[in-house]
Amino acid sequence: MSLRIAAPADQVFAVLADGWSYASWVVGAAHIREVDGDWPAPGSRMHHSIGPWPLQVKDTTRVRAVEDRRALELDAGLWPLGQAHIRFELSESGGATTVRMSEEVSKGPLSLLPAPVQAVMLAPRNRESLHRLADLAVRREAKQ
Repeated sequence: MSLRIAAPADQVFAVLADGWSYASWVVGAAHIREVDGDWPAPGSRMHHSIGPWPLQVKDTTRVRAVEDRRALELDAGLWPLGQAHIRFELSESGGATTVRMSEEVSKGPLSLLPAPVQAVMLAPRNRESLHRLADLAVRREAKQ
């Protein structure tokens, strides 16, 4: 899934690099409790809660790999459903940035679903997350 955002790649990546912002744009993220100081360095973690209050579940997301202003790979905890591998790829052209987001449940009961079924199931959530990411990136760009 991808979305073209009317902001340069460094502004879009700045939102991805701000671990405290994830509850603002990731659908389902309810609260960020702590973010490692070196986020988004490989191995750094963000401690978050997912789901509606009072049924929130505490979990963590770990950075798997990062390429500054180009890509970010995460292993996101989805307890009790498992873990998801998420990748964001950014490409800039003409002052706008195309963000390609892929997500696959890699551990837990939902990982038993075939990848095409997972993609259909996750598409509405990821589409909305990308639109929220775009809103923050464009707003950030407009402030500078």
